[in-house]
Amino acid sequence: MISQTLRDARRYEETMERKIRREEKPDFHLSTRVGWMNDPNGFSYYKGEYHLFYQYHPYDSHWGPMHWGHAVSKDLLHWEYLPAALAPDTNYDRDGCFSGSAVVLPDGRHLLLYTGVSRETQPDGSMRDVQTQCIALGDGVDYEKYTGNPVLTKKDLPEGSSKFDFRDPKMWQKPDGSYRCVAGNCTEDGDGQVLLFSSPNGIEWKYEKILAANRGRYGKMWECPDFFRLDGKAVLLTSPMDMLPHEFEYHNGNGTLCLIGSYDEETDTFVEEHNQAVDYGIDFYATQTILAPDGRRIMIAWMQNWDTCNLHTPDQPWLGQMTLPRELSVKNGRLYQNPVKELENLRGKEVRHENVTFSDVISLSGVTGRKVDMELVIRPADAENIYRKFAVRFAQNEVYQTSVSFRPYESIVKVDRKFSGSRRAIIHQRRCLVNNKDGKVKMRIILDKFSVEVFVNDGEYVLTATMYTDLAADGISFFADGEVTMDVVKYELTE
Repeated sequence: MISQTLRDARRYEETMERKIRREEKPDFHLSTRVGWMNDPNGFSYYKGEYHLFYQYHPYDSHWGPMHWGHAVSKDLLHWEYLPAALAPDTNYDRDGCFSGSAVVLPDGRHLLLYTGVSRETQPDGSMRDVQTQCIALGDGVDYEKYTGNPVLTKKDLPEGSSKFDFRDPKMWQKPDGSYRCVAGNCTEDGDGQVLLFSSPNGIEWKYEKILAANRGRYGKMWECPDFFRLDGKAVLLTSPMDMLPHEFEYHNGNGTLCLIGSYDEETDTFVEEHNQAVDYGIDFYATQTILAPDGRRIMIAWMQNWDTCNLHTPDQPWLGQMTLPRELSVKNGRLYQNPVKELENLRGKEVRHENVTFSDVISLSGVTGRKVDMELVIRPADAENIYRKFAVRFAQNEVYQTSVSFRPYESIVKVDRKFSGSRRAIIHQRRCLVNNKDGKVKMRIILDKFSVEVFVNDGEYVLTATMYTDLAADGISFFADGEVTMDVVKYELTE
C-alpha cells in the first residue's frame, strides 16, 4: 500500500522535473530528479538493470526529511528515473528514511534494508533522533514496509553503543545463502565503529560483533560502511565524520576511509593491514559498491562534501549528483579506481597530439569541451632538467578556469577551482602525494559539464571536484614552468 506521503512526493517530483532544463544537468552522472540528493543507497542489480536509490528531499535543494529517490540503468551511465521508493510515513521512520542497501531474495523480491529515524523525548527532557534498521520489500518500483519493523533496535547493540548514531546498513549474501550486514555506529563517547549482523533470510537479524573499531584514529562517527572481498583481500570502506588530516591523507574532514586487510570467514575477524583515503579531491563522500553480474566490483559515491554542499544559488531547483561508477581493484595493498569500461562506448570524435614539447602556455587544436575524456602523459623534455610545474586548465574562458597541476619535485597533484565562479569562501583546493618516476606522470581527466574526476597513474589516486562554471567556458589549455613533453588523447563524450 502506497501512503499519501509517498503519493505526494511522487506527484511533486513528476511535476517539478518538467521545470528543469535538460542542459542544466550532467549527461552521464546520475543527478537528483528534483530537490536535494546525498548518499547513494540500495545499489543492486535486479531484473536485468542496475538500481540505484539515493537520499532525497524532493521539496527543496537543501537537506530535509529524507526520502529514497530511485533510478535504473542498463549501462551505469544513462539513468531513467523511477518514482520515489520510500517516504518518511510511519512511526519508526517519521523523521527520515536514511541510507541503506538492497539484495534480491530467492523468491524474486527486492529487499531494502534502511535506517528509520524518529525523534523521541529522552529522560532528561531533550529531543533526540533515535535510529533503527527497517525493511521494505518490492518489485523494483513499489515497496511495502515490513510489518515487523524495525528489525534492529537499541536492544541489538553491544554495551556502550549509541542508539542515536546507528545507521547505513550494507548487506550481502554469503555462498551458504545466509546474509550479513555492516552498519555504522559509534560508542556513547562518539568513537566510530562498524558493527556486523547476521540473518538466515534477510529479514530476521541479530548482532554478531564489532567488525572494526576506530580507537580514536580516524575522526569520530563512522558512516556508510561497505565490506567486501577483492583480489584476495578484505576491504572496508567507511566515511568518518570530523577526521584530522595526517600528512597528505584525510584532508576533507568528512571524507572516505579505506581499510584493507584479511578476513577470517569462520570467526568473522577482520585484521587491518593498510589504510588510505579513497578520493583526494574536494567532493566525495558515502561510497556504495555492487558486485556486477560479470564479477566487477563497482563503486559509486555522492559527488559532494558536507563542508562544500552549499555551493549553489538559493533558487537552484536541484542539487546533487553521483560520481562516475568506478571499477575497483587492489594492487600492492592499495585500492585502485578507474571509470567503468562502459564509458568508452560514449567516446566520440578523437583528437590526438603526440610528443608536444612546450613551456609557458599552449592550446592544442581540437582540444576543448565540457564533456571530455582526456588522457595525458607528461614527462620532462630533458631528463637532466626536470620541469618545475605542469598544469591543465579547463572550463576556461577569459575569466574562469579550474585546473589540475603537478609539481614533480614534490610529487604533488592539486585540483584548484578557486577561479571557477564561486562567490563563497569554501574549500577550493585539495592536494595529494603521488608516485612519479623522474617527472613522468599519467592522468585521465573526465569532464561532464559541472564536474571533474582525475585518475592519476592508472587509478592509483583519484581527485574529484564539482564546479558550476557557465557552460560557455569550454576552453582547455596547458601550462609548463620548464620544458615538458606531453601526449594528449582527447575524446568527445556523446550520449
